[in-house]
Amino acid sequence: VQLQASGGGLVQAGGSLTLSCKVSGSTFSALTFSWSRQAPGKQRAFVPDITSRNMENYEDSVKGRFTISRDNAKNTVYLQMRSLKPEDTGIYYCNTVAGLLKNSWGQGTQVTVSS
Repeated sequence: VQLQASGGGLVQAGGSLTLSCKVSGSTFSALTFSWSRQAPGKQRAFVPDITSRNMENYEDSVKGRFTISRDNAKNTVYLQMRSLKPEDTGIYYCNTVAGLLKNSWGQGTQVTVSS
């Protein structure tokens, strides 16, 4: 499975961004996908995930602000981020469950939220 995250950038606090994760080399519709982020000087941490049945799970600090979604026709996973805060700054990665278990990560996308 190959995953390519994109859509990051610099945004002011309170702003919005939508990240995309293009997936290839897999049966996309059968997989659970997650987004994680690595803040400067911190370990990578879970943000949300979405199952093959579109069940979503969010880390507490992003509930109500972030929305994960998937488009099986486009083999793409999205992360809509609203009301962004400086503490949302980091490199965002998408991954599969298998990738998480193997600690195998693709290229992430940088999100910087200025205060």
